[in-house]
Amino acid sequence: MALTTHPLTVLKITEFRNFIMGRFVFIMGLRMMSTLVSWWMYELTRDAFYIGMIGLAEAIPAIGLALYAGYVIDRSEKRRLLLITIFLYSVCTFILLGTSTQWFNHQFGTKLIIIFIYGVIFLTGAIRSFSGPSFGAMIASLVPKPLLITASQLSSTSWLIASITGHAMAGFLIAWLHVTGTFVVITSLVIIGFLLLSRLKPKPPGIGAEKKTLEAVAEGLRYVFKTKEVLGALTLDLFAVLFGGAVAMVPVYAKDILHVGPIGFGWLNAASDIGSITMVIALTLNPLKKKQGIKLLLAVTGFGLCIIIFGLSKFYWLSFIALVAGGICDGVSVVVRSNIMQLKTPDELRGRVMSVNSMFINSSNEVGQFESGVAAKLMGVIPSVVFGGCMTIFVVIATWIKAPSLKKLEY
Repeated sequence: MALTTHPLTVLKITEFRNFIMGRFVFIMGLRMMSTLVSWWMYELTRDAFYIGMIGLAEAIPAIGLALYAGYVIDRSEKRRLLLITIFLYSVCTFILLGTSTQWFNHQFGTKLIIIFIYGVIFLTGAIRSFSGPSFGAMIASLVPKPLLITASQLSSTSWLIASITGHAMAGFLIAWLHVTGTFVVITSLVIIGFLLLSRLKPKPPGIGAEKKTLEAVAEGLRYVFKTKEVLGALTLDLFAVLFGGAVAMVPVYAKDILHVGPIGFGWLNAASDIGSITMVIALTLNPLKKKQGIKLLLAVTGFGLCIIIFGLSKFYWLSFIALVAGGICDGVSVVVRSNIMQLKTPDELRGRVMSVNSMFINSSNEVGQFESGVAAKLMGVIPSVVFGGCMTIFVVIATWIKAPSLKKLEY
C-alpha cells in the first residue's frame, strides 16, 4: 500500500516526532540567545559595529570547520554526535548566564564582558558547524523515502516556528526578566531539547573508516559543484543572505530609529520568520508544481525590495510589514533549496553535503551580520541596509544572466 504524503502521516512516526519536538525546543533557545546577545551587545556599546563583530566571531569557526565537520558526521553515529554538541551548547549558555550577572560586571567590568561574549560566540560557531548539518543529515533516516519531501518541509516549518517564538519571546523576556533571567530560560530550553533528542535511536555512519579524510571531504565538495541545481540554489541564497542581512541592524532600528522597546524589538526580529513560516506552511499544503527555478529568482528579487523598504522606513508598522513580506519571499527559497538538498543528495554523502550547505547558507547569516556592521560603520545604518537590498537584486540579475540553467530548474 502506498504511503500518503499528508503531514499527519509523517508526524505519526514516533521517532520523527521526537526529533521535531527536540529540535524545536533547542532552536527556540538558540534564536532567543542570538536575539538577546545582539540586544545586550548594543546596550553595552551603543555601536552597531560591535553587533556585526558577533557575526564574524561565529562565522570564522563555523566556516573553517564545516567541511571537516561533514566528514566527521558521515563517519560518526549521528545521534551521539548531536547530543554531544547540544551538551556543549548548554555549557556555553551557562557561561553567558554567569557573565551577565551583576557580580561579574562589578568584578570585571564592561570590556571583559564584551571579550567573554565574543569568546563564547566563537565556541558556539565551532559547535554549530557540527550540530546544524547533523540535524539535516538525520531526516532521511527517520522516515521512508516517499515521505522525505513532506518531512523536509515539516522540519523547515518547525524550525521557522521555533525561530519566530524564540525571537518574539526574547523581547518579552528581556523586558520582564532582563538579560540574566532570559539566559536562565535559554539554558533550560537547551537542556530540554537535549532530553527530547536523547530518545532517538542510534544512527549508523554513512562511510567507513577506511576512507581518507581529504578524499572524503573532497567527495562532498565535488558532488555539490557537479550538481548544478544544488550549486545554483546555494549560490543564490549565499549572496542574498550575505547582502540582505538587515535583521542584524534591528537593535539599532528598534532603539534609535523606530524608538520601540525590547518587546517591539522582539517582534521586529520575528517578523521575517513570521512571513517565512506562512509561506512554508502554504507550500507544504500546496507544493510548487513547476518552474521552481524562476519562482526562486523572483522570490529573492522580492526579498531585496523588502529590505530596501525596511531600510528607508521610519514607521514601525511599515518596517514590520516589510520584514514579514521579505520573510514570505525567503520562505520560497527555503522550501526550494531544502527540497533540492534532500532529493538530490545520496545517503552516504548527507553529512558532507549538509556541511557545504551550512557554509553557503547558515554561516552567510553571520558573515552578512558582519558585513552589515562594517557597512553601517562606513556608510551609516540606513544607507547600509538600502545598499544590501540593492546588492541582493543585483545578484539575482547576475544569476539570471550567468546561470540560465537555474531558470529551468524543476523537481
